[in-house]
Amino acid sequence: MLPADVLRQIRRLQIRARRAVATLLGGEYHSAFKGTGLAFDEVREYQPGDDVRGIDWNVTARMGSPYLKRYVEERELTILLAVDVSASGRFGTGERTKRTVAAEIAALVAFCAVNNNDRVGLLAVSDRIERYVPPNKGTRHVLRLLRDILYFEPEHKGTNLTAAFEHLNKALRRRAIVFFLSDFLTDDAYEDAFRRTARRHDLVAVRVGDARERTWPDAGLVRLEDAETGRQLLIDTSRPRFREAFAARAAERRAAFTKLTRTAQVDLVEADTDGSHFDELVKFFRLRERRRRHG
Repeated sequence: MLPADVLRQIRRLQIRARRAVATLLGGEYHSAFKGTGLAFDEVREYQPGDDVRGIDWNVTARMGSPYLKRYVEERELTILLAVDVSASGRFGTGERTKRTVAAEIAALVAFCAVNNNDRVGLLAVSDRIERYVPPNKGTRHVLRLLRDILYFEPEHKGTNLTAAFEHLNKALRRRAIVFFLSDFLTDDAYEDAFRRTARRHDLVAVRVGDARERTWPDAGLVRLEDAETGRQLLIDTSRPRFREAFAARAAERRAAFTKLTRTAQVDLVEADTDGSHFDELVKFFRLRERRRRHG
């Protein structure tokens, strides 16, 4: 039995996600992703302006006037939410932790999928595969995924993104849309596995971050603890040289990942704990829709 506060959190997330899908995201989501192919819909009489390449000559010969075949896009997609549940996700200096932000984005995408009759699954990863829920349809299935994202406690604290990418490449036989939600802060050399996944699937990297991972204010002596290893470090944030070096290293790390996504032709969504993640998701859907419309 789930604790009452977790049930309330799931319910709030469900209401918020459904409202967002109903008011805006549903249409944006539908327009952003291509279907899996074309399916025959009907044969109808040719009308001026129709593409003559669609004329069905067999039916035309029988009927004595031109008819054409009409096809519609097959819309059933497979969505995989790959969520980094390592201990670093517990960090957050605003109202939300990084894991909460990941859960909210996952909820929005999952309810968009349900609203469009798509299948959605979950891969929860730390330094190993913590849980895999195969893609399926329906609201009850999505609520189970939200419960797992919010309530599930991983057995391990570390991060191994290579194992995650390799697992989903094996688990997903057909091409899928993979939303990979992580801070991508790891010493694991996952770049080759990342590129392989990008070639096999439509990979969307959702980088979940916090402002304190990029810059530090002058706050004097601060004791930090690595959530994944437990190692502690005392830093002096009053030193300008430290703050500058920290910001430069963070910017370098972010630029390297951005370059990786660009060279691998992977879309990047920036999701921050400051609450801007909903707007960033809408921006991403609109970008995809424009790109698809213009070929």
